[in-house]
Amino acid sequence: MQQQPLAADYTPSTEPAADTAVFLHGLGGWTHNWAALIDRLRGSVHCLALDLPGYGRSAPPPGGVVTVEGQAAAVAAHLDRAGHRRVHLVGNSLGGLTALRLAAHRPELVATLTLLAPVLPALPPPQALRAALLALPGAPRLYARLLAERSPERQLDDLYRLIYADPTRVRPDQRAAEARERLRRSELPHAGRMLPAGMRAVVRTSLHRGAASPWQQARRITAPTLLVYGREDRLVPFRLAPRAYAAFRDARLLTLPDTGHVAMQERPSPVATAFRALLSDAGRAANRPDVSSECLQGI
Repeated sequence: MQQQPLAADYTPSTEPAADTAVFLHGLGGWTHNWAALIDRLRGSVHCLALDLPGYGRSAPPPGGVVTVEGQAAAVAAHLDRAGHRRVHLVGNSLGGLTALRLAAHRPELVATLTLLAPVLPALPPPQALRAALLALPGAPRLYARLLAERSPERQLDDLYRLIYADPTRVRPDQRAAEARERLRRSELPHAGRMLPAGMRAVVRTSLHRGAASPWQQARRITAPTLLVYGREDRLVPFRLAPRAYAAFRDARLLTLPDTGHVAMQERPSPVATAFRALLSDAGRAANRPDVSSECLQGI
């Protein structure tokens, strides 16, 4: 069974000759997760936000099985069909893992790589361990029962407490858009299966060894890379930041205090500044054979 085309939101740059940036959301997310960041970047790049298979408005993957390999292949196929080359690839969480896989296996597609809280294999913090229980057999039915016991408002409160350091930063328009999207998704027959399926994909990937390990794939990536970590992330431990920085050949590291799992939503301005600096560095490096890594510390 062939994967259907991905749903996408395209925001053209105010500069017609600009490069294109491609944005991949995290587990359970959708294109709107990038709205605040795209609003700050559209003067620098054309912005293409994709719904990964099974999430947002995209159809589920063949057989309903989510894998990082399958997600990366679907993104690559979308870019190939549209004729995109040398994009600036941006991913958060599971989308970061997907972006890493794509950059390692299709380097000709990726000019720069930006990863916000990528779920690289490591001993997870307690909140992430509880989320990982969704990967167990029978979890979809249990998850559906738990959701049925919570009002849509309570579900959103639970979500924001998990992914934000400070949930009061959620804008009213953002919350309203998320509420409408969750209501729409609740009517889809596959919706309840996708979050557990995505968590199983994360767990399976964390067990990969050798060349299939995301850590080994990171070492193969030659594209200039920006890593973004929130110091108050409850899902991806901040202690991974130095290890991730050391794993990539050409890395920059942005660390943000009082920031959780979705820095592009919670702190879009410093993320946009760091992204523009990455593009500037990459442009200068195009004419220089040797580029040393540098570390950018957020404030």
